[in-house]
Amino acid sequence: MAKGANPNKAGKAHAASGRKGKDRLRSKDVAALDRVVDAAAESAFLGGPTGAVDRADRIEAGRALRARVPFDSHAEWTPPDDRPDPIALLVEQGKDRVAELLPIRYGRMRESPFGFYRGAAAVMAADLAVTPSTGVAVQLCGDGHLVNFGGFGTPERRLIFDVNDFDETLPGPWEWDLKRLAASLAVAARSKDLGDKVTRASAQRAVLAYADQMKAFARMPTMESWYFSIDTTAVQALAESIGDRKLVSRADAAISRAHAYGNLQAVGKLTELVDGKRRIIDQLPLVGHVPGVDHLDELRPLFDGYRATLPDEVGHLLDRFQLTDAARKVVGVGSVGTRCWIALLDGGKGDDPLLLQFKEAGASVLEAHCGASVYANHGQRVVEGQRLMQAASDLFLGWTRDEAAGIDYYWRQLHDMKFSPNVATQPTSVFLIYGQLCGVALARAHARSGDAAAIHGYLGDGEAFARAVGQFAIAYAGQNEQDHCALVDAITSGRLPATADL
Repeated sequence: MAKGANPNKAGKAHAASGRKGKDRLRSKDVAALDRVVDAAAESAFLGGPTGAVDRADRIEAGRALRARVPFDSHAEWTPPDDRPDPIALLVEQGKDRVAELLPIRYGRMRESPFGFYRGAAAVMAADLAVTPSTGVAVQLCGDGHLVNFGGFGTPERRLIFDVNDFDETLPGPWEWDLKRLAASLAVAARSKDLGDKVTRASAQRAVLAYADQMKAFARMPTMESWYFSIDTTAVQALAESIGDRKLVSRADAAISRAHAYGNLQAVGKLTELVDGKRRIIDQLPLVGHVPGVDHLDELRPLFDGYRATLPDEVGHLLDRFQLTDAARKVVGVGSVGTRCWIALLDGGKGDDPLLLQFKEAGASVLEAHCGASVYANHGQRVVEGQRLMQAASDLFLGWTRDEAAGIDYYWRQLHDMKFSPNVATQPTSVFLIYGQLCGVALARAHARSGDAAAIHGYLGDGEAFARAVGQFAIAYAGQNEQDHCALVDAITSGRLPATADL
């Protein structure tokens, strides 16, 4: 099993039901199952299965796992008596963050149950840790809700659709990412008042898409599965297959906007020329220079450290630019309060700009449940996880450490042909299809690091598992609404500060 992953620790509350399933098998079946499962588990992570166990055996090993972890066990969600207080978990997270920004975080989480869900990855990680696990590990996104998927440009300038957030990435049980995705669809569907039938269908269809794609990967040649990606032609074909002209038009428009919105467009929005020099515009409190801080003097050691982590050819490219300005930027929901900056570089005289983002990387919310990362620098943890999970990654991905403050960062381009969904405005048909697309992308990401054959063997056609996870998603959406109410109460009582409309 992978270093840093401890999926057997996860789901220990359900170990008894797993043992009962095993006891129902005949003794010779148990012995055979143990040999195949153990062999598959040893080869199930990072680098994929070895030649020691062939695909048919690994599929059978996954199928045999159903006796230990029945599908219906995944349907359960009842908070344990010792469930951590979700507000206390958020407060604990905030201790290492920029205190003056925390009211923005809590304000964004207060806006809706979906806003709360986006910021509560630590809460759900603790909840998932007491749910069943097959013991098959993958590289987890760790925060795979539906808004953390989207389109972006590859170094070859193709536009692809993929997972796009890796702050919490760590090895762990594949079921966790899938359940977080499914529950996010249920939470979003309820926020759109789509009704119980559509809410359940949104979760189930994403899981079925995952299962179907994992089946394909289980049989696909290794290199073919590694190079598999979801590009714009696949997205357009999916839209056209529905036979809805409006859906096709929406897909085409989103793709066109993504192609048009790159780094240079971000420069135009976030910077201005002052006395012939380009400078980041202060848009407080979300973007701005910190008073009393010499940003460039403080940034240069971090920049030099980051430069050292890049491949030689990318470092050579970066050397054509000069660092000219930097400012703090507030991003996301769950990330608010972490130290995030944008760095302005220029390759000419204010007319050849490049914007990079460097963001604090702390310990993953999964570490308490899956073990510590194998990487000493959490920025490297994020970068290596992203490179492993994505079909193609940002050219300028790298990491660094502020040795004086003991803070890790990862670096990337800011806004490079990116697009993400506006869940609130999606028609129901688009919402359902989008969830399926996320399921396919997640399967692709998991297949690069884990054992697609074993996962497919466990899932089979996916129907029974999808029904179970659909039930879980509905139940967890209800839990999330209760937690959101607890947050609202904490803000109303003064326990937590909050700033609205930021």
